[in-house]
Amino acid sequence: MEMPKEADFFSLIPNSTSKGDKADKPNECLEGKMMGNNRHFLFFRWEKPGHSPMFGYDFWCQPRHKTMISSSFGAPTAFTQGFHLQHVAEGLYGRYLHVYSWPDGELKQMDRGGTGLMPLEIRFLHDPSKGTGYVGCALTSNIVQFFKTEDGSWSHQAAISVKPLKVQNWILTELPGFITDILISLDDRFLYFANWLHGDIRQYNIEDPRNPVLVGQVWVGGLIQKGSPAMTEDGKTWQSDVLEIQMIQLSLDGQQLYVTNSVFSTMDRQFYPELVEKGSHMLQIDIDTEKGGLTINLNFFVDFGAEPDGPCLAHEMRYPGGD
Repeated sequence: MEMPKEADFFSLIPNSTSKGDKADKPNECLEGKMMGNNRHFLFFRWEKPGHSPMFGYDFWCQPRHKTMISSSFGAPTAFTQGFHLQHVAEGLYGRYLHVYSWPDGELKQMDRGGTGLMPLEIRFLHDPSKGTGYVGCALTSNIVQFFKTEDGSWSHQAAISVKPLKVQNWILTELPGFITDILISLDDRFLYFANWLHGDIRQYNIEDPRNPVLVGQVWVGGLIQKGSPAMTEDGKTWQSDVLEIQMIQLSLDGQQLYVTNSVFSTMDRQFYPELVEKGSHMLQIDIDTEKGGLTINLNFFVDFGAEPDGPCLAHEMRYPGGD
């Protein structure tokens, strides 16, 4: 098999990887390319020729349904400059879910995500018999449920919408939630997601996947944190003294949620300059797995500001044996 040229690797911006029992699990690149791997070497484009989407980001496989679905962030030429609304108007951010046949990599359907802009993290339910899951859409601040229909195709609906906050002393009069990460508990009972700009984490009961119910919420920062010039119109809504939250990772027993707070350095610098100056941190959120509920654990705090060659920006976490 002919190896890709060295220059081909420099044109990639890898984002998500997946572990599995075979060596040909793909890696998702932000330009929409899928790279197959064997041990530690990238060998081939996983998707079939002519079946590459414009943008890529995250992906999730459901082998029993012979399907992989990927999301679409945007063009690296756009987000590496920070976030600018004109790039949205120019079509440089994604609005599609890409449905592939598994494992052969044929792009079967491009599900137009008109109900959600900038779809990022995507999760199937863990039950392999269930043909449904969710994707978090950052720009429209909503959670979209995707599901398999009776004819074998895939469809979607808006499942959760986060209302913007009316604010003062910000660049806009409304502050979106900007959902950056989602996950589902291993028992498929709860969906969690982070609103990067609002600064809250939410917990929804999804035992009825089409009708999520809010059962927990905790504020851990955001643009309207205490002491920030930006504030809600009523002047009453503020969060704790820590900065903000971005990526989340759940413990195997579902009782602890770990959170970090860096999205991408250019966006961090644009919206949270203090984060870049002082570095990231990691928090622990304790979870009520019976009735629902989230509480900050005040005895757990990891500061990445004093790391060697720091301050460092902490992003994604992985729990051994978890997602």
